[in-house]
Amino acid sequence: FQNEINEVPFFDVQLPYELALKIFRYLGKAELGRCAQVSRTWKILAEDEVLWYRLCQEEGYLLDMSISDHSCWKLALKNCRAREHMLKTNWKNRVGAVSQLRYEPGRVLCDVHSCDGVVMAGYTSGEVRLWDTRTWDYTAPVLAAVPGPGGAGAPPHVSFVRINSSLAVAAYEDGTVSVWSLLLGREPIHHFQHNQRIQALALAPGGTAVATASGFEVKVESPDDKGFWQTPGTFEIQKLVNFLNLVPDVTGSPVAVAAAEDIVYLLRAEDPGKVLHSVYGQPVTCLDVSAREAAFGVKTFGWLLNEPNQILLYNLETNQCVTKVGNSIGDFSCVNLHNSPPNMLVAGNKDRRVRVFDVRRGEAVCSLYAHQLGVSAVQMDEWKIVSGGEEGLVCVWDQRMATKLWEMHARHPVRHVWFNSHSLITANIPEEKNPRGSSITDDDPSVHRKYRGIIYSYEFSVDQLAGESVLPICRSSYDEVTGYNYNIGLAVPYDSI
Repeated sequence: FQNEINEVPFFDVQLPYELALKIFRYLGKAELGRCAQVSRTWKILAEDEVLWYRLCQEEGYLLDMSISDHSCWKLALKNCRAREHMLKTNWKNRVGAVSQLRYEPGRVLCDVHSCDGVVMAGYTSGEVRLWDTRTWDYTAPVLAAVPGPGGAGAPPHVSFVRINSSLAVAAYEDGTVSVWSLLLGREPIHHFQHNQRIQALALAPGGTAVATASGFEVKVESPDDKGFWQTPGTFEIQKLVNFLNLVPDVTGSPVAVAAAEDIVYLLRAEDPGKVLHSVYGQPVTCLDVSAREAAFGVKTFGWLLNEPNQILLYNLETNQCVTKVGNSIGDFSCVNLHNSPPNMLVAGNKDRRVRVFDVRRGEAVCSLYAHQLGVSAVQMDEWKIVSGGEEGLVCVWDQRMATKLWEMHARHPVRHVWFNSHSLITANIPEEKNPRGSSITDDDPSVHRKYRGIIYSYEFSVDQLAGESVLPICRSSYDEVTGYNYNIGLAVPYDSI
């Protein structure tokens, strides 16, 4: 009927269809539903695809689709809202599949990082593995390392790993750094060497720049337009770097933020020695960077004992301190700024509390007594907080109610937490990489389970896993010829035979 409507009755006047459609664009979902009950013509107008496509985009659903991709955008919006409600309910009630990303005996976990469901892990054997948790079988390819000189000797331990949507980077104990492209295969596309041990590694969340800190030197590497890797900047720093981040979404040469004891540097190629913050006797205890701001915790001691520990928020464009939040006796051990909602940040402290701050008001919105030991990893979104502690506990909180929803415990400290709307990845990384008193290289499952560290993947999207939620021990096929006594190769599901 829409093609036959030339004029729409609008109270005591007749309006053209296009003009009436522009008026209806100012209405919300409930108003459009009421208008659809007025008359047949108004029902056709209120269910126009243009209106519901705009509402779907405004609410943040299906942003990458055009209006021709769906035949009924009203139904598409309804399905998106129902899925969001289901995921929120599953998060609160811990409904879904939990998988353990296993690995062979004799390997101890060194570092873990993840991006959009792809998990990267480095081990004491020198191997680097990737898991794509978006696929149900969780295959784990090994990224090939650059062979050492002469190929002799055991490969060095992995110190740090970082991953984003296009690159994977690993730093080793001997000062070497390897870069892989996630699109080009398992062979490294770039490799460079430091003379000393690497203290920090950074990878821009959405870019291709890599920053490393070794000794008193910070080096930034990035490819040019033709794909050839170059060094836009090498910076000499007076003290050893503790924390290093690359500023995301930067046009032109990369910008790094480095914390070296009690000095925070803003490292640009055109201004190499810019000091963002420096107070003698106040070392930096944690650091995080967003596109425009940097947040870091400072520790006070000595003659400043009466001044509490705080988190400082600096604007990277003006290089000025925007606000100071937090009044804590304990040291702030972790802070998350770039994943938090606008004007909010979440921080963990050694006093066992997780605090959420509103930077506009400069005060804490909520404070959660979370862990038996210090907090080691935090992340939040609009309604929930996930925190990890030194004692190995992962807690999920409802931020508005300030209540704990559920918790999960493992042996080692939680060093990595990442989640999106439907999945959660946590990593418990052991402090002791070479356990004494036993040989972890022996094929002893009990010894290996005790010392190896563990990675968990939670999937709360039940509708996707309804027919495929098989136990992790059964997630293999006849392609797997070898197995050991606690990971038996089974042929389930049978359609893979």
